[in-house]
Amino acid sequence: MRVDSLSLIQRRIALIERGGRTASEAAGHVPTGHDRIDRALGGGVMRARVHELVAESEAAGSGAGFAGVLAHRLGGEMIWLRERDAELRCGQLHAPGIAAIGIDPARLLLAVLPDATAVLRAAADAVRCAGLGSVVIELWGNPRAYDLTASRRLALLAEASGVTALLLRVGGDVAPSAAQTRIGVAPAPSVPLAADAPGHPAWTVELQRQRGRPAGGIWRVEWDREHGQLRDQDHDAATLSGVVPPLSGDRSTGTIRAAGLRRTG
Repeated sequence: MRVDSLSLIQRRIALIERGGRTASEAAGHVPTGHDRIDRALGGGVMRARVHELVAESEAAGSGAGFAGVLAHRLGGEMIWLRERDAELRCGQLHAPGIAAIGIDPARLLLAVLPDATAVLRAAADAVRCAGLGSVVIELWGNPRAYDLTASRRLALLAEASGVTALLLRVGGDVAPSAAQTRIGVAPAPSVPLAADAPGHPAWTVELQRQRGRPAGGIWRVEWDREHGQLRDQDHDAATLSGVVPPLSGDRSTGTIRAAGLRRTG
């Protein structure tokens, strides 16, 4: 049944919040499994902060895939907020791809909202909810609603609640923000498995900015499905001609409903 998206999100958040953690329980770092990235980050992805993931428009699916990987490592329930324009541009999130990362699609609440203003309003409510592990906030281009003030507000809410916000910015310009890190994400060819089976999802990631620590560092990584962590890709192995299917799929397939993603909007 189609209902008001923001209203449904707020009711769902209220239910999650009843069994939520405290901010102190959610503090610390979560390792990605990739030693050099974790060392550069001071131990892994810092909880209770905003982390910007930036991708070009044509790499939106790869950006979504990497956001899903970090959300999986952070654990707990997650909410994914995206603009309706994102679905018009690149299609729905690909539920089989989410499941391949290790996320149970039935535990992901996806809200597709009319514009960036609505996404950021819902994000403020979601990041307040200490019962969540992470909130993915997907914004396209350079929305006027997202500025330094908006990023500071999200950062303060994340620190207070212990929730980690993964701000996925697609096709936007670099701008000042209160995010703990800014990580560039681009697709990389996958290394084929035995019998030329499709390889693991792969990315080139760059630590572009980090508050209180040095930035810099570019790594080609892949997702180790078996162990649920990032690892170095074997550069000497033969590569496929294209990249693996990202988390965004053809919007005509209906894969989200079929795989059990809870969806509003």
